[in-house]
Parts: sequence; C-alpha cells; structure tokens
Amino acid sequence: MAHPVNVFKYCPRCGSDQFRISGARSLTCYSCSLQWYTNSAAAVACLIFNQEGKLLVTRRAIDPDKGKMDLPGGFIDPMESAEEAVRRELKEELNMEVKKMVYLASRPNEYFFSGITVFTTDLAFRVVAGNLDVLTPNDDISSFEWIDPNEVDPFEIPAPSIRYFIKEIAPHEPKHR
Repeated sequence: MAHPVNVFKYCPRCGSDQFRISGARSLTCYSCSLQWYTNSAAAVACLIFNQEGKLLVTRRAIDPDKGKMDLPGGFIDPMESAEEAVRRELKEELNMEVKKMVYLASRPNEYFFSGITVFTTDLAFRVVAGNLDVLTPNDDISSFEWIDPNEVDPFEIPAPSIRYFIKEIAPHEPKHR
C-alpha cells in the first residue's frame, strides 16, 4: 500500500529504523520518541468562467495523470493563505491576475505522487479573472480549454475532488461576471 505509514521506514529526525506504525495514521520512533502523523495537505482549485459561461479547465503536463483534465490550482505553500495560493497558482500556471475570489466548498482527495499517497483537502474558489486574453499555459499545465461543465467527461478527471467541483458545484455557479 502507498499509505505513508506503510512506506516510511526510517525516522525523519534521527534516521533510526525503529520507526514503527503506532496508529491508523501515525508512526513512532522508538529511538528518539518522535511521533509522526499523516495529516491532510491543503490545496486550492479554481472555477473560472468566461463571458459565454464556459468553465476554464486545464490539462496536466506532468504525472500523476499527465494529459488528464484538471482545474487550475495547486498546493498551498507553508505559511501561505488559501487566497494567496489562488493568486500565486493562477499567475504561475496561466499568467492570470485575480480580480475577485469567493470560497465555495472543500473536498478530501488522495494524490498519488512518487509512490506515496498524499492526502489533501482541496478548497474550491470561484475566481473572476482580470484579463482572459493573456492566458498562457505554464508550470505543470500543458494547455487549457473552455468547456460547458455539463459536457465534461468524468473519466477525464482523475481527482475525485476536482470531479465533484466540476460536476456538482460548477453547474450551479453564476456563469457571468
């Protein structure tokens, strides 16, 4: 299994091999007494609509799920707010400026990366962009497209949280700025 308690074998503090499972989501080092818990990482996902009411979706440029559909966004950096992460991620991925954002919903997710499951709590934001004419795919996206959320093939969206945001939240959002 890719769950961290089944993957991590050495204590990250002292390097001991006495790092053992001590609970469903925890490990304890019997050499230095470190207790380590598998917690959820925070990430943001952005719902952005154009004037025609179509949703901006991206294509992943890297694994996991290279080529699959996603929403713009990503992990929240340490000591960064969710709102700061929305602004940073949209600038990095699409060269997009944010005029306005509103928090919508959250969903748990499992992100399989480098042979380990990373548990996330994904936060969805409705974003109004500054200028949609200057968008350029960068960073970890290969392209973007505008699509009616009702026409999205759910098999094109590997992340359950993103599938929920696109299929359950986006169709009920106001389509115009």
